[in-house]
Formats: sequence, structure tokens, C-alpha cells
Amino acid sequence: MPMMNSFAPSSRTLFLGLFAACVGLLGFGLYLQHAVGLEPCPMCIMQRYAFIAVALFALVGGLHNPGSTGTRAYSALILVAALAGAGVAARQTWIQIYPPEVAECGPDLEFMLGSFPLADALPMIFQGTGDCSKVDWSFLGLSIANWSLVMLTLIAIGAIVLIVRGKLRG
Repeated sequence: MPMMNSFAPSSRTLFLGLFAACVGLLGFGLYLQHAVGLEPCPMCIMQRYAFIAVALFALVGGLHNPGSTGTRAYSALILVAALAGAGVAARQTWIQIYPPEVAECGPDLEFMLGSFPLADALPMIFQGTGDCSKVDWSFLGLSIANWSLVMLTLIAIGAIVLIVRGKLRG
């Protein structure tokens, strides 16, 4: 085994670090919601679900401390959750750059899921109605959706690296 690999962090360390990062990002989102007063739109909620899924898969992977096959499996689950969230964030970014001509305030996520079957509610969530086109907060010129897209893309790349690393070691 080359000496360089001895300096690579373990899968457990990477999974637990990813879990901590996701918890931090979710905590910041809750701070923006409850302390600053920014209400999340349906697409923001879907991105939160993606971060929660990534965090849970990473936590289980970190606690389990799997071998190369398990690392690849947890990484694949993280990859799927990150890509799903990145897809929503990319769509919201598109809507923010090219807002619809008629901005409507649609119902919130809780109302849609409580009032419509899931098959009908999901398309409504992804249409980006309501405040999804509005940019209420930005940092370094990027909106929350932009930052979500960046972070979920980095997570997806990291998951791919772990999958490839696991194949090389396994």
C-alpha cells in the first residue's frame, strides 16, 4: 500500500464529518427561518429533506464503520440523496434567474401534502410556485438555492470519490 494512502482519512471520519456539516447547514437554515424570519418555500423544504437524508446516511455510515463494500453502499445512498436535492436546487436557481411572468403565491408544502394525493402534490412542489423565485438572502452574491446547489454538488462529488476509492481498495 503506498504511503500516501496512510494519510487519507477513514470512511468513518468522512461520514461523521459529512453528518456534522449537514447538521450545521440545516441548523443555519433553521436560524434563517426562526431568527431572521425567512419562510422556506416548498423547494427549500425539499432541499432540506435531501440534506436530512444525506445526514442520516452519513451518520449510519459513520457509526457502522463499514468496510469497502459498505462504504460504497452508504456512499451510493448519499449520492442519490445529494443528486435529488441538487436537482431541486438547480430548478430553483433557474426559477430565480428566470422568474415566471406571473408570480403566484401558491399553497405551502404542508397544505399541498395534506390536501392532495402525493402524486398530485409532487408536481406542484416542483413547479416553484409561491416564493421559490424570490431571493430573500444572499452571501457572496449567491442565494440560498445557489449555496444549496453548490453544497449538494460537492457532497455528490465526495460520494463518487468514496465509491471509486472503495472499488480501488476492495
